[in-house]
Amino acid sequence: MSVNKIKLDIVTPERVTYSENVNMVIARAVDGDVGILPGHAPMIAALDTWPMRVLRDDGEIKIAISGGFLEARPKKVTILTNSAELPSEIDVKRAQAAKERAESRLKSKEGVDIERAEIALKKATTRLQAAGKT
Repeated sequence: MSVNKIKLDIVTPERVTYSENVNMVIARAVDGDVGILPGHAPMIAALDTWPMRVLRDDGEIKIAISGGFLEARPKKVTILTNSAELPSEIDVKRAQAAKERAESRLKSKEGVDIERAEIALKKATTRLQAAGKT
């Protein structure tokens, strides 16, 4: 591995979603954004639901992450999450419909689990952002 690369593994209970050598990883931790470059000091962070940015030689991709944990070491970043979707895997129509349903529920407020609707909205928005649709 080149000295200007860091190995990124994104692991869900079902599969390894992504495993490549990359230039930089930018993720949203629960207490703010964190950027990881090769040689980063060891750390562990809880992740928020947000599109993680991955910088590579051929550009940047966004990967929809639904919470989880990040472990950084000088030569490797591991993301453990319940859900991770690459842009090509996202069903944009389905994500847009989920966003609209969640927004509608939040507007009505009667008999609605507000916290659940807010989580659904955040997940749908994250998918749309990762797919480049917002």
